[in-house]
Amino acid sequence: MFVPVSEVFCSVQGEGPYVGYRQAFVRFTGCNLKCNYCDTPAEATKFCRFEDVAGANVFKDVKNPISPADICGMVKSFSGLHSVSLTGGEPLLNAEFISSLQVDIPLYLESNMTLPHMAKKIKNCLSYVSGDVKLLPHSLLEDPELHLDSTIECFRTLRVTKDRDCFCKIVVTKDTPFDDIEGVVGAISGCISSLILQPVTQKDMQPEPGFLLGLQESLLNDVDTRIIPQTHKMWGCL
Repeated sequence: MFVPVSEVFCSVQGEGPYVGYRQAFVRFTGCNLKCNYCDTPAEATKFCRFEDVAGANVFKDVKNPISPADICGMVKSFSGLHSVSLTGGEPLLNAEFISSLQVDIPLYLESNMTLPHMAKKIKNCLSYVSGDVKLLPHSLLEDPELHLDSTIECFRTLRVTKDRDCFCKIVVTKDTPFDDIEGVVGAISGCISSLILQPVTQKDMQPEPGFLLGLQESLLNDVDTRIIPQTHKMWGCL
């Protein structure tokens, strides 16, 4: 089995409750959504960029597509890892590939949580799930109601257990509806350990601090709610 991978590198997690933990990142190409704030190219590339020395900003080109054994070999070249971040794009598009990875390091999925049928294929492989709730304008969605239903089902499939942490991350813009967040959080609060409100990085789209603090206050009775921006953007690492 071979799939295109954008890049493999070692850095620290920059988002959510595991900020600062050392990880290997495997960035898959392709995504089933088109988020208006996305800053990560998802198109397939001819080569996978492999940074074998953390922070060196020197990459080797590995020809795409690549195999699970290739990924395992690259990941094993790094030391001191907390986990392997499977990110993208949307990694659930490659669920069968992920299920065949043979690494002894915990797997940490970063997903838009809209592909529950794929989530079922790898739920027993994962130790950590960083699940997004994508509150996108309806103009960017083919079926907004199906989008929401799929998100809720995905969180129920990958819910927190004694062997798997699952938390929710919501990117908040100045246009994010307050009521929409409260509604979806109410539906998934029993599936997650915490909720992360992440103010969007783009300056012209950022919400006011008062809006974020008011939103946090309204949600704290339902779930542990924290406000955490993209910290890796602050110090310029991948």
